[in-house]
Amino acid sequence: MDDSGHTSKIQCTNVWKIFGPDEHTLLEKMDSGADKSTLMSDSGNVIAVQDVSFTVNEGETFVIMGLSGSGKSTLVRCLSRLVQATAGEIWVDGDNIQSMDGPSLREFRRHKIAMVFQHFGNLPHKSVLDNVAYGLEVQGVSRSLRTTQAMEVIDLVGLLGWEHNYPDELSGGMQQRVGLARALAVDPEILLFDEPFSALDPLIRRDMQNELLNLQKQVKKTIVFITHDITEAIRLGDRVAIMKDGRFIQVGTPTDVIMHPVNDYVRDFVNDVPRSRVLKAASLVKPIPIVSFDNLQETPLHSTKFPTGTSLGLVNDAGVLLGVVKADAFSETQQSLGDIARLAAKSCDEDSSLDEVLKHIDSAGEHIAVVDSEGS
Repeated sequence: MDDSGHTSKIQCTNVWKIFGPDEHTLLEKMDSGADKSTLMSDSGNVIAVQDVSFTVNEGETFVIMGLSGSGKSTLVRCLSRLVQATAGEIWVDGDNIQSMDGPSLREFRRHKIAMVFQHFGNLPHKSVLDNVAYGLEVQGVSRSLRTTQAMEVIDLVGLLGWEHNYPDELSGGMQQRVGLARALAVDPEILLFDEPFSALDPLIRRDMQNELLNLQKQVKKTIVFITHDITEAIRLGDRVAIMKDGRFIQVGTPTDVIMHPVNDYVRDFVNDVPRSRVLKAASLVKPIPIVSFDNLQETPLHSTKFPTGTSLGLVNDAGVLLGVVKADAFSETQQSLGDIARLAAKSCDEDSSLDEVLKHIDSAGEHIAVVDSEGS
């Protein structure tokens, strides 16, 4: 657990991937000060990932964004050892996957981690149900149990009724849902997405983004998501890493990346991002004092220490918002839930976009309260 209270799920330290002959010797020469460009041109090797370090927290959606050739897909494959990193350490739940032997690696891939690819990866000769259940079949789960588990995730991704169809009978978006369901069926702790929506039409792509956001609220997996689309990265990520030439240029929250780009390269990416669509209400809030409604029975608002005009959030014992009022708005005879309901501000979810918040401003009066999924 780090200083902010987050639990690290994935930790990558000084990860390199060089493609070509004698990659380890080449890395040693670079470490000794040899010119990298000369070494690359003389040897014919390619540096895909250069000295990358980062941490992904449990339950976080960490998006790696970059153009073609930036090294993002290579990096995500290193996380499951589909590609063997040349150097560096990759830790998952305290286990260094770089040192795993064959049986340990198979167990890791079967139970801990699952991957969703750009081109679906569905088996054309199997039905939707059998595609989704395939990972469970590999695990040795009985047919009856894997059918039950597969049907649960088929329902979860909105494919109920299509379980007996074959992939070529489905639209692109539906085929991608099959791939997502297959990954979810084995109940992995970590999901890796390698540009899963880039081959889809724009409207279907947005639907799939919505689907993933909604699913993540339910399943709360640790997700590493690869994309070349900055708008998609900003929309989906709890944190975003901008990658160029095998390196991370900037890592931060979507708001950080949009509002505080570290250089012109990042600035060029975010210039055209529609800020009102991607900035979330949670990133724009102004904290206000919180007062328990039950306490008002003993201490009326008008006699509290808050200055005239101070906005207060009134909550119940569970911390759920009842309303937002001015400190001087009540008299002793006005302290009832009915009065609060009449004075209460409209509220929006913390994940609401600024666009969605703006729709309510005219009718909401002075306040729009931002609440989490529990109403707090």
